[in-house]
Amino acid sequence: VDCNCILASVLKKLVNTWVLLETNRSTAMENSDKTHQQVSEYYGKTLSKSADLKTDACCTSEKPPAYLRDVFSLLHTAVTDKYYGCGLVMPEQLEGRSVLDLGCGAGRDVFVISNLVGASGRVIGVDMTKEMLDVAKEHEQYHAEKFGYPKPNTEFVEGYIEDLKGIKSNDMDIIVSNCVVNLSTDKEKVFSEANRVLKEGGEMYFSDVYASRRLPEHLVKDPVLYGECLSGALYWNDFVNLAKKCGFLDPRVVKYSKLNIGNKEVQQKVQGIEFYSVTCRLFKIAELEPDQEDYGQIVMYKGNISRFPDSITFDEKYTFQTRKTKSVDGNTYRMLKGSRYCEYFDFIGTFDHHNGPMGDFPFSSSTECCAPAKQDVSECCAPAKQDDGCCPVAKKPKTDSGGSCCG
Repeated sequence: VDCNCILASVLKKLVNTWVLLETNRSTAMENSDKTHQQVSEYYGKTLSKSADLKTDACCTSEKPPAYLRDVFSLLHTAVTDKYYGCGLVMPEQLEGRSVLDLGCGAGRDVFVISNLVGASGRVIGVDMTKEMLDVAKEHEQYHAEKFGYPKPNTEFVEGYIEDLKGIKSNDMDIIVSNCVVNLSTDKEKVFSEANRVLKEGGEMYFSDVYASRRLPEHLVKDPVLYGECLSGALYWNDFVNLAKKCGFLDPRVVKYSKLNIGNKEVQQKVQGIEFYSVTCRLFKIAELEPDQEDYGQIVMYKGNISRFPDSITFDEKYTFQTRKTKSVDGNTYRMLKGSRYCEYFDFIGTFDHHNGPMGDFPFSSSTECCAPAKQDVSECCAPAKQDDGCCPVAKKPKTDSGGSCCG
């Protein structure tokens, strides 16, 4: 009898737990669907053009290079008027590639990239807002003719960026996205799906909005702030950890800028929180390490990427000048050698000898002995750096004129 009572108690707890989990899952799905609907209505109906935005979070202030301005001039105004983005998401060397745009909207970036990939490449745009996709689809043939293509190399799919069920695994060379990931209610699924559909060596190159701290729940639930790409923004450190969890082991920042929240009502709501537009690149390369390590490796850019004969900027740390060697960490070496950039660089070095981290070791003794020296009233103290990198105090007498030598 005691056994039956125990079993009944255990079963009751299991049933209650299952009911609670199902209730939470159902609530989460309802909240997600509600947010999707609010965002879709905001961009499909509330906003008729980019000028209707209340902040500059979904606006690109960055001046495009000349070759992109030439492409922009070919775009239909019906498409450009409905552009909402916070950066330029056109990485180098796209010719002949397969590119996926997450949250493509009316298709501005899709059509620009369709020009850059050429007639042999292809671009797929995914968006959940039918009104925006209708504009994009209506102008596919227009842009194909403008670019001199026999037929469109673009495709627009209505769907969610958290569920790319129409895209095969390991099928895309590059994924781009422009100020859209912050609008997702399940960002982990976005990055997991992106990792799934990318080929090994492929990359996700995207711009998005990030916050200086985690946002309180009442701001997250504000529909206007969410639609303006603010209250759905990830705290930066949470993004880095999430990207690594989803298989992008070394997120790289290409460029960033602080957002100016011009609307006073919005300013009041988000007081104390800073927002940044950040362009990142995430490479799908299995061998990447959690940190940037020094193996004594060197690379040299050949200068043979079209439109970039003199130099190419890889991220905020590395800009490569043509025919000039540059020391790089092991992850950067792998990113360049294991991706579409391989044929544009010469590579020197192996992974046989590890020199430690790329940069200062966190427990280096030089940080202890290089503290600012306390000046003596009768003697002048200047730091004299030795060969071992340590900076003891080297004392020198005052000058004959009585002036100080410590200026």
